[in-house]
Amino acid sequence: MNFSRHRRRNLVGPALVLLITVAGCSSADDTASAAVPTPDAKATKLCRELDKTLPSEVDGQDRRDPEPSSALTAGWGNPAIILRCGVPRPAAVNDPDADGVDVDGVGWLLQEQDDGAFRFTTTLREAYVEVTIPKERTGDGMAPLVDVAPAVRKAIPEGIAD
Repeated sequence: MNFSRHRRRNLVGPALVLLITVAGCSSADDTASAAVPTPDAKATKLCRELDKTLPSEVDGQDRRDPEPSSALTAGWGNPAIILRCGVPRPAAVNDPDADGVDVDGVGWLLQEQDDGAFRFTTTLREAYVEVTIPKERTGDGMAPLVDVAPAVRKAIPEGIAD
């Protein structure tokens, strides 16, 4: 009888460790992170207005903002489509061979990243807005921009960012 009890204790310990390990890994791993831009006061004001007008769903994915929490960043889904407002002007804007698209009245510079993601940055707006679509979500093309463009058009006036 003692042998049976001793055996159970040996199995409970490793099972408990495994359960704690799995629970610890699963809870925080799906939270996206994004560097928060540091724009000037004018762009910050515009970005805060954008945050108020952003949709709750992009490309069929619910809004799940990245960490750290900021009105200058937003996210949707997992892996997350990330929006950052008030980013610096991309150097590629000056490249005459750079790829660009117009989506619902908003011009975007397209840059494919080394990891297969796509980064789109607004052009001819008073603040630069960047949307990064992870490789796993690029199958829908520019669908996320179709969802985001009306908010950008409403909150960020046409012009040239300082």
